Amino acid sequence: MSTAPTLEVRNLCTHFFTRAGVVRAVDDVSFTVGRGKVLGLVGESGSGKTVTGFSVMGLVDPPGRIVSGQILFQGRDLATCSEEEMRSLRGNRIAMIFQDPMMTLNPVLRIDTQMIETVLAHEKVPEAEARARARDALGMVGIPSPDERLKSYPHQFSGGMRQRVAIAIALLHRPELIVADEPTTALDVTIQGQILAEVQKLCLNSGTSMIWITHDLSVVAGLADDIAVMYAGKIVEYGDVGEVLDLPLHPYTHGLIGSVPSRNKRGEPLRQIPGMTPSLLGLQPGCAFRTRCPRAGTDCAEMPELREWRPARMARCHRPHLEAEYVA
Repeated sequence: MSTAPTLEVRNLCTHFFTRAGVVRAVDDVSFTVGRGKVLGLVGESGSGKTVTGFSVMGLVDPPGRIVSGQILFQGRDLATCSEEEMRSLRGNRIAMIFQDPMMTLNPVLRIDTQMIETVLAHEKVPEAEARARARDALGMVGIPSPDERLKSYPHQFSGGMRQRVAIAIALLHRPELIVADEPTTALDVTIQGQILAEVQKLCLNSGTSMIWITHDLSVVAGLADDIAVMYAGKIVEYGDVGEVLDLPLHPYTHGLIGSVPSRNKRGEPLRQIPGMTPSLLGLQPGCAFRTRCPRAGTDCAEMPELREWRPARMARCHRPHLEAEYVA
């Protein structure tokens, strides 16, 4: 069995060319997702994590485009694939679960029509087999009476149920790579737990790799193998999820973890990172976090490299937290 990673992203840059200027939404991003592994891609809104996922899927629309870098899916560079080649891969070998399920579902078609068409678009199987696979996929994501619900239209489902249908569609072909963009945000906690368990089982049993895009550190802690923390279009910290969450190196990661409510003492004000995420339009040279960073110095006016500070622990910082233990 091949030990090569399912996905290797190298120095990816995706920019949006607007009238107001160039928005560097993804700026020199690199990471690897091994076979059967889950990478948690985390950061605030506007950090570039969703555009990273769209870049992998070949779904960046004008005025945005990939300007440089490689997206190697099992050694094949997706950044150079034609739209026709990407269509044959999307939904089959690579799939995306969107934050809004209506980006997946057609409001005027029944669920069975949409799911059966998804199967038949990539595989020549009898319609009865495609229907059985659709029914099993709905059952897998916790939809009761799947035979009856197949006959429903999207408007007959609640928002959470629609999201479960969208997740089921992504799982239909048991793809080798799934890009999941905050897919459980709209779901209640019990269903979220059920879907996370199914996702882990899928990755473990079939070797599916996954990029899980989220701002919820508690989900990443229980699901991911590795974590990449994004800020202002760049990865600022990267490594094993347990090590990064226990001993964060970058001050931004430190602040994100410190602002989780469960880490705050009862009765005390919630801790937060001061200031706002900078606009990606006309970013100043140097570290984009320095105006919010308690450890910033004059050297932070120069952009630090993403470098290894501990074994397999990367951080883009001149002054990382290298203390022996995490101080909340």
